[in-house]
Amino acid sequence: MSSFGTDHRLDDIAVRDTRISDAIDEPMRAMILDILSEEALTATEVHERLENRGVDRTENTVRHHINELRDADLVDVVRFEEGRGGTTKYYHANTIVLSYSLPDSTDAAVEEMIDAVQPQITDALATLTDEYDDTIEEIVADMQPCEHCRTQKYETYVLLTILRRAFVRAHRDETQ
Repeated sequence: MSSFGTDHRLDDIAVRDTRISDAIDEPMRAMILDILSEEALTATEVHERLENRGVDRTENTVRHHINELRDADLVDVVRFEEGRGGTTKYYHANTIVLSYSLPDSTDAAVEEMIDAVQPQITDALATLTDEYDDTIEEIVADMQPCEHCRTQKYETYVLLTILRRAFVRAHRDETQ
């Protein structure tokens, strides 16, 4: 029941992970993540790819943005190469950002696919809540900085994070 006194069906959940959204608040960082999702590159190579996309920034600025993404755990240093009196770092994205909207014309097809996978999702949620309820509660307790926050949807966020990461792992294994 909503606060307006009418029944309303929940259709979707938008997730805003503050660690991630703060890191990609700068549009160029989302481009860098996109570039680094394809292959491991140096900051110089990322700078060149950005220039090819028409982004005119200094290499130091690009390096700064890569470091911000690394500090947010969205990019990993995957390789070091020694040479020419220094060490070259190669970066690779471990997270992708999808900023799309489905066309309204796809509603029926999307609903059909939801109906097809919902039983498996229901089973997965039952497994998580039956077998890992105590662990989920511990995670939620660690997330709540104050008494007011107990009204937030932390359990839903934890469950979505688990399902999202499981999806990514399954998708990655499927495409390799």
